[in-house]
Amino acid sequence: MRAIVVREFGPPAAMSIEDWPTPEPGPGQIRLDVRAIDVNYPDLLVIGGRYQILPPRPFVPGKAAAGVVGAVGEAVRHCRPGDRVLVQVEHGAYAEQILAADQHAYVLPEAMSFTEAAAMGLAYQTAHFALLDRGQFKAGETVLVTGAGGAVGLAAIELVKALGGRALAGTRQPGRGDAIRAAGADAIIDLGAAEVREALRAQVHAATDGHGADLVLDPVGGEVFEASLRALAWRGRIVVIGFAAGRIPEVRANYLLVKNISACGLQWSDYRDRDPDWVRRVQDQLFELYQAGKLRPQMVRTFPMARFATALDLVARGEAGGKLVLTTDR
Repeated sequence: MRAIVVREFGPPAAMSIEDWPTPEPGPGQIRLDVRAIDVNYPDLLVIGGRYQILPPRPFVPGKAAAGVVGAVGEAVRHCRPGDRVLVQVEHGAYAEQILAADQHAYVLPEAMSFTEAAAMGLAYQTAHFALLDRGQFKAGETVLVTGAGGAVGLAAIELVKALGGRALAGTRQPGRGDAIRAAGADAIIDLGAAEVREALRAQVHAATDGHGADLVLDPVGGEVFEASLRALAWRGRIVVIGFAAGRIPEVRANYLLVKNISACGLQWSDYRDRDPDWVRRVQDQLFELYQAGKLRPQMVRTFPMARFATALDLVARGEAGGKLVLTTDR
């Protein structure tokens, strides 16, 4: 089979497609014949050697894929050969066939395509846990989502709207917000405005009649995180999802005290590893929202496996304009 292989950490262009051994499932494992591969920002961190969990080289990157179960090992309970499934893995998804734990495989709704399933992979799980568990979102609240044009941002906006909230979409490219508007954003906040520390708060207050954001989901970090703290309402919460801006910000604890606000973080893979049943319940909820017509990945673009570097470069430059998925020829 073919796989996209990392032999040395570096840019996506340093990887190549190679022949790779076909894996055989062991107890509790399935082998997936991959049809569509989820492309995510964390993939860039893994490929570049900058992620918190790095496998020994050489390895195949990628954290989620959709396809057909080709074979199963012993004691598999959640799916069987021939099932159409989405799987979550720590790495290995950029291949024509991959192994996954049965507990991390989810049978797709009949109407969902492989491309849609891959597009909903990591991003929607991340957005759900950030919004509902870490952020303690309640219907009727206003949520500011920074990095709104990215995969997690778009998924978060959709979820906020699906669950009865008001979504403010923060982006550095407000003029290129077709996917953001399609996801249902109530207002677009310009993160590229001059003196963003003041400008972000002013825009959020203007969009909320001076109330501020009840919750901020922030995959950006840097000065955007610091400005977002100032845009929080009384007893507001901010959830750290990542640092796409490159700089890890610091929190002044006295500011949390003075405004009665809370800051916390989300590392989604901990949920996958520590409580897979919880992750399965969340995936069931996401599938239910999809079947009800309340969730649908926005502006999905597909690329053949051979163009993996092009897709990853678009993500790295913040120019994906929606969700990107790699497809196999299987």
